[in-house]
Amino acid sequence: MQVYCTANQLQYPTVMTAVDTLIYTHWLIPVRPANTLLENQAIALKDGKIEGIIDASVADQQFNAENTIRLKPQQVVLPGLINAHGHTAMTLMRGMADDYPLQTWLNDHIWPAEAKWVSEDFVSDGSQLAIAEMIRSGTTCFSDMYFFPEVTADAAIEAGIRTQLTFPVFNFPSAWGSGPDDYIHKGLQLRDKFKHSDLVNIVFGPHAPYTVDDESLNKIATYAFELDCQIQIHLHETQQEVDDAVKADGKRPIARMNDLGILSPRTQCVHMTALNEEDIELIKATGSHVVHCPQSNLKLASGFSPIATLMEKDINVCLGTDGAASNNSLNLFTEMRAAALLAKAVAGDTAAVNDWQALEMATINGAKALGIESITGSLEVGKAADLIAVDLSALEQQPVYQPISQLVYTECGSHVTDSWIAGKQVLKAGRLTTLDSTFLKEQAQHWRDKMAR
Repeated sequence: MQVYCTANQLQYPTVMTAVDTLIYTHWLIPVRPANTLLENQAIALKDGKIEGIIDASVADQQFNAENTIRLKPQQVVLPGLINAHGHTAMTLMRGMADDYPLQTWLNDHIWPAEAKWVSEDFVSDGSQLAIAEMIRSGTTCFSDMYFFPEVTADAAIEAGIRTQLTFPVFNFPSAWGSGPDDYIHKGLQLRDKFKHSDLVNIVFGPHAPYTVDDESLNKIATYAFELDCQIQIHLHETQQEVDDAVKADGKRPIARMNDLGILSPRTQCVHMTALNEEDIELIKATGSHVVHCPQSNLKLASGFSPIATLMEKDINVCLGTDGAASNNSLNLFTEMRAAALLAKAVAGDTAAVNDWQALEMATINGAKALGIESITGSLEVGKAADLIAVDLSALEQQPVYQPISQLVYTECGSHVTDSWIAGKQVLKAGRLTTLDSTFLKEQAQHWRDKMAR
């Protein structure tokens, strides 16, 4: 149930305070406290953080703002969305290999294309294109697993977006490394380079149980424990993956990961469609997180993750789009809608994953999984000023009974008007402020022409 609150229920300054930006909005959804919708609010930003949230009628008595923004009626401010799994540079492969099953898609189309085309330039152009799409549709933080993560890091910093970069680890060579030890060495060097960055966090990204051997996984688990570093891994993506593993060594992949020390509260398990009761209990016992990618799973016919059951077990579930090559969109609003609707069908329960839970999956749950819930994921005093404004005045959104319902169940990604990350406005009235849309479209067309040949 939505709870309408007054500003005196939230913390805000009681004396006149100088701030960088003061934003007036019709509705404000802080996400924390949970189930809270505020009306006629102002949110103050200072030095990249949230300085206060206050009733709009008294905001000018509390804050002296260098920049004042008055959003139009029927706009809602909420935390920026967190895309907890993707492959940004693969945006340049959007639509090039549609309608194939996962293994055919990977083995016969994607991996050969990557072997031929992936380079620093490919990753730079693809990452910028993906970042632009994510900012325009409300994402302020993304997790990426791809080659040349140092290039994606530079692209993220230039665009001003928050990111977790999971450096890839495979048994086999690629354009970025010669094998597991080389990947790990390069990844740890990259982690040292960005350890003081406010926007970039480097973590381990072993690709999957079937592409990384026990020795390397054990080494990753040891490093992650010693460095208190997150791990992200594709896990139980299909029933075939599980069946092949059991046939090969008698163990389900989740059990093997646990035996090797991979599973812990620092671990982000991506996809998780083929699960039994023992798998679920193991995830709960280890405190691992689940990254749900409903639209990619649907498109690749990978299976259905039992999200309602996981959430009933108090397992943290967040959302990822996966790459544009298998989605084909990076719009996290449509991912929220798909997650809520699919969960109801799988559970046979219309109450499974309601609108509030779907919004939490795209915000605070993602922050928890990435280990940054003290920084972002909700609008609270002292947290980073990562927030977006969405216009709910469009004809196809009328009438607005419940703003939360509109955000989750109608198409809202194209109605994001403004975005701030660490207090910096990266989207202003629908226009990117840190990226050149015309240039990015030209570069995308250049790659399409080259790769199509």
